[in-house]
Amino acid sequence: MSLLLAVNALLLPANASAATAAVQSQSMGFIGCSMAENVAQGYVAVGGTRMWGPYGTGGLVVQSWTNPSSSAWQKFDQQASRFGKPTAVWVQICVFARNGATYDEVKKLIANARQHAAAGAAIFISGQPLYDAGHTCSLAGANGPRLTDNLARQAAADSTQKVTYAGAFRLKSNEVADGCHANAAGQQSLGRQALSFWG
Repeated sequence: MSLLLAVNALLLPANASAATAAVQSQSMGFIGCSMAENVAQGYVAVGGTRMWGPYGTGGLVVQSWTNPSSSAWQKFDQQASRFGKPTAVWVQICVFARNGATYDEVKKLIANARQHAAAGAAIFISGQPLYDAGHTCSLAGANGPRLTDNLARQAAADSTQKVTYAGAFRLKSNEVADGCHANAAGQQSLGRQALSFWG
């Protein structure tokens, strides 16, 4: 009997750490567009477990997320029902060239992320991936990626927003499939960058 108790005592720490790992797994949500999906696809492919995998956010630029009751947030809430309200959220600022984005809109995204996440959730923010000099994504426009990165930096520098700038995602020319989105190698590159930003 004492041997059994000793064995159980040895197993408890392992079980406890496994439970902790299970809690941390998929505890981080994200919002964004297809570019965020590319990051999520790559993140899962390289073994990332903290953040959700892709969940169908293609085309969901900033304006899709400014209304806290939008269909975009309904998708987010479905994920939160599946995995639990996230204790961290990555907000990707994503734009179409014709709409762009304003800082007021970005602040709405941050406020809505707090509303849909667990109380006290950490908020990370970034723009769309940046490309090599001279490369233009036709969907976002020549200045779109830089605009989104600047807005992310502005939010992080604004003490009222309490968000952390994740860093700039980057795609090299040979990592782009259609002028905008990542190919398989690009997805893996984005996934590794995400791992370096938030584990």
